[in-house]
Amino acid sequence: MHGQISLEAPPALEALRGESDVALFLDFDGTLVEIAEGPEKISVPADLGKRLVDLGDRMDGRVALVSGRAIPNLENHLGQLPMARAGSHGIARLLPDGSTLGTEPEALPAAAIALLDDFIRDSGFMLETKPHGAALHYRAAPELEETGLEFAEKLAAEHDLHVKRGKSVIELVRPGADKGGAVRAFMEVPPFAGARPVFVGDDITDEDGFKAAEELGGFGILVGDRSPTSAKYRLPEIADVYDWLGL
Repeated sequence: MHGQISLEAPPALEALRGESDVALFLDFDGTLVEIAEGPEKISVPADLGKRLVDLGDRMDGRVALVSGRAIPNLENHLGQLPMARAGSHGIARLLPDGSTLGTEPEALPAAAIALLDDFIRDSGFMLETKPHGAALHYRAAPELEETGLEFAEKLAAEHDLHVKRGKSVIELVRPGADKGGAVRAFMEVPPFAGARPVFVGDDITDEDGFKAAEELGGFGILVGDRSPTSAKYRLPEIADVYDWLGL
């Protein structure tokens, strides 16, 4: 694991492409848009979707969005995306033509959703339901973290779920939902197969993507400050991500 103080800026993308084919895997919140108090309060550049599609064209189709958000939610903010994308922490995967890569993931059990609904009443948490998971947001009330984590871990144990941590968010997902799995799945199919994977992300949940990229001959790029990390390089701000990608 690397400490952020030792991390340098990554080589220029065009320099990397001069060495070998490169496949880009991009997180969304905290990497391409600033994190907000709630998932629907983010500010997204109006043409970001088009810019990402143009980036994909420049990269010969080897660009994938890999987000904790559900794919329909991503497309609410970015428009229809004729590019690879993985949502719900990588467990839901679509190819550029809209076909599913792998098996369709299951939703959370109805009983678990009912318990979540009961828990958040007057709790101060904001519940975000997704097709394949659910998230408890507490950015507006950070003192709720311990209570939320205790509840989520108990619920996960009862319903064979996994708990994922993020920046002021606690998520419940099905086993196998991690961003590294999405990287490995895409890297097995064209046009990603044989390329050098580079994962760009900011949060703890992106560590799985960093590790998978490294295992497959590439590396991770951490956005911001966080330690320890498996990323090899670092970009301080979201604006630096845009500059590095040429967006």
